[in-house]
Amino acid sequence: MILDDIVARTRADLPARRAARSLEHLASDVSALPPVRSLAAALRRPGQVACIAEFKRRSPSRGWIREEASVADVVPRYVAAGAAALSVLTDEPFFGGRLSDLQAARPLANVPILRKDFIVDPYQIAEARAAGADAILLIVAALDDATLANLFAAAEHWGVETLVEAHDAKEVERAVALGATVIGINHRDLRTFEMVQDLAIRLRPHVPADRILVAESGIHTRADVMRLQQGGIEAMLVGESLMRAADPAAALGALLGT
Repeated sequence: MILDDIVARTRADLPARRAARSLEHLASDVSALPPVRSLAAALRRPGQVACIAEFKRRSPSRGWIREEASVADVVPRYVAAGAAALSVLTDEPFFGGRLSDLQAARPLANVPILRKDFIVDPYQIAEARAAGADAILLIVAALDDATLANLFAAAEHWGVETLVEAHDAKEVERAVALGATVIGINHRDLRTFEMVQDLAIRLRPHVPADRILVAESGIHTRADVMRLQQGGIEAMLVGESLMRAADPAAALGALLGT
């Protein structure tokens, strides 16, 4: 399964990354950074579906989306078009991203930035914070309960917020029990890449009202966004449909109805 392959590759790459930059080095870099911007606060936009706009070059299931994409070209225009937050994919083998994309995005954006990657070790959280991330992604399907709790605690230690991603009712229960404030529902199953377009709306009753629910994947039109809003969804994460558009920022504006 592709999720298992990605996680295995991530674990295999970690020793070289630790050797290149020690945890002490990362901590020193973090100490010089300004405070994080709150993802949860940014996504609370009553009366609309807030958007986490994603910078993404490639997908394992669809191949290259925008191979030549530049952070400097896309990120400032996402912000100008109304993105509440940004997501930057930093996995290179499967998504064509890199940590330097996140570092490049930070001075160009006055909104929170999520490091989108397959986080399996606390080192990656320190790495994310040192690169300027305000939040990280934790994928419930990729982690057992003990590891999930350990990583959630590590995020708190480094001062970054979490988007905890689920794909079914059991995974939502685990995210809620963890104490996650921002819970993502991925319409695409990362094991099979099957898409269930209304999954976030179906699972809305499983998420307490005081948590923020983010719909992910398969959002293409303003009508899709209106269905999410009518279904009680507070936010969405959109990447591929924006990055495939001739003008990603204009596509974001169309989704937001601006």
